[in-house]
Amino acid sequence: MKLGFLAILSLLLIAIHLPSANTSPLEFSERGLNGDLGTHGGIGPGKLGAVASESSVCSRHGSDILKKGGNAADALVATELCVGVIGMYHSGIGGGGFMLVRSAKGDYEFIDFRETAPAAAFEDMYKNNEDASVYGGLASGVPGEVRGLEYLHKKYGSLPWSTVIEPAIRTARDGFPVTEDLVRYMKSAVGSGEDFLSKDPTWAIDFAPNGTRLGLGDIITRHRYADTLEAIAQRGADAFYSGPIAETMINALQRENGTMTLEDLKNYTVAVRDVSQIDYRGYKITSTSAPSSGSIALSILKILGTYKDFFSTEQSVNLSTHRLDEAIRFGYGERSKFGDPLFVDGLADYEKEILDQSTIDHIRSKISDVRTQNISAYDPAGLESLDTPGTSHIAVADHTGLAISVITTINLLFGSQVMVPETGIIMNNEMNDFSIPGSSNSFGYIPSPSNYIRPGKRPLSSITPAIVERPNGKLFLIAGSAGGSRIITATVHSIIHSIDQGLSAAKALAKPRLHDQLVPNQVTFEYSYDNATVASMKERGHNVTWIAMAQSTAQLIRVLPNGTFDAAGEPRQLNSAGYSV
Repeated sequence: MKLGFLAILSLLLIAIHLPSANTSPLEFSERGLNGDLGTHGGIGPGKLGAVASESSVCSRHGSDILKKGGNAADALVATELCVGVIGMYHSGIGGGGFMLVRSAKGDYEFIDFRETAPAAAFEDMYKNNEDASVYGGLASGVPGEVRGLEYLHKKYGSLPWSTVIEPAIRTARDGFPVTEDLVRYMKSAVGSGEDFLSKDPTWAIDFAPNGTRLGLGDIITRHRYADTLEAIAQRGADAFYSGPIAETMINALQRENGTMTLEDLKNYTVAVRDVSQIDYRGYKITSTSAPSSGSIALSILKILGTYKDFFSTEQSVNLSTHRLDEAIRFGYGERSKFGDPLFVDGLADYEKEILDQSTIDHIRSKISDVRTQNISAYDPAGLESLDTPGTSHIAVADHTGLAISVITTINLLFGSQVMVPETGIIMNNEMNDFSIPGSSNSFGYIPSPSNYIRPGKRPLSSITPAIVERPNGKLFLIAGSAGGSRIITATVHSIIHSIDQGLSAAKALAKPRLHDQLVPNQVTFEYSYDNATVASMKERGHNVTWIAMAQSTAQLIRVLPNGTFDAAGEPRQLNSAGYSV
């Protein structure tokens, strides 16, 4: 068949401007015939904004939203909903979380969209049946993620709601490759028990469509979840909290002995709380207050800020590591009194007290440079230190100074292991984050009354988002991490390596981490930690153990003095990524 000149020219032009395999639909839709993206007012490369998350796919969706003219809030919604699609084992709209926002004007807001205990919940509801706080309908708190994202977008977003949800819908409907993380977590969740992912028809639709659990590199689709997100995109958050989506959710939970009702969903509201702030070597660090653990991280950092030679030289590393661990141990001792401030009298005053300079000086005076101490020195009450499980962190910022650090969760792997058949929503088991009366943990420590169950209460969390400003007030760092009770220590590490050692985002995240939560009485070191440093800790009386990497995972965005964004994902995760645009 012969083609005329104009026909050949048209085909060539189409071929030139077709998107490559690495070009997202959002990128392609913005390109003109010259192939350029929008200029965004002449903002140079790397200065428009940045996104970092556990998923390279989701980070790319978020950065594409920035390229399309969206701001950090728009990018956050797109990225978070995408993470709930791909990292469904620990995140999703069946859960909740905490969000720290810095506005373009430099004002801060703590958006608490943590799950709440249903109205029928009561203190002894798991007496003689603690497994019910982990599996089944009784394990789920009222989910808050959709309301939290709606609040953020209405106040700070610029693009249409449906536009920022579209990438997650597309990812769920078109599918994505099964990652190493998903393979590992599917195996871990099933354990030696029955493979619910392939044997239960509700789960098998997504995870074993051909009768066998999907493996590495296979394409997984979540069509029901895509339909659910599409309904939310079209009708807003109300589509989740009332109507068919809500009704099927309640039916699924009640079939599994749950007591949550449509009224619980209808009554869910986001809580906007005070932030916590400290000065650290001239930098202003802002984090979240209870029921998160931001104030605990700030207490640790403020103690460390009293040391002038902290990690300043190679010779100071061993002593600095000991001081770091001692500050952490005092911090976790303070955390045992935390809970939901609406239910714990005097908690706001207690948070101010632990950050008061007189308290910091008193703790500093109790730290010995030559020896660690017994647990009672850090927590005289002997209350439990909960080992709260999995989470996902996202950091986003744009050129206006709008910055967000958010951490979301459905708690344990695949939450309560209740999936709503009609919608593909995986329900959380956040009720397990409450303390259970009369049930001492495996180390003999008693549960904390501050964290007992009450209707409408939000359980204590290790979540610790943080945003740092330079001494001149300019945005410097957006930090946070995932990893349950290790969130606090991982976030502290990121901030120390960025401020005290001046490392890039990638290098700060790559540094080895230690963790000590006071109970059990041991400090764990990643295998890459220096042997001489660990030996010096043992000489100072610390009970030391070694652990594999990736017990905690973090993301980081650093803003250079010239406005260029330096973003990085967690090197311990094969699929994590940060992108600046």
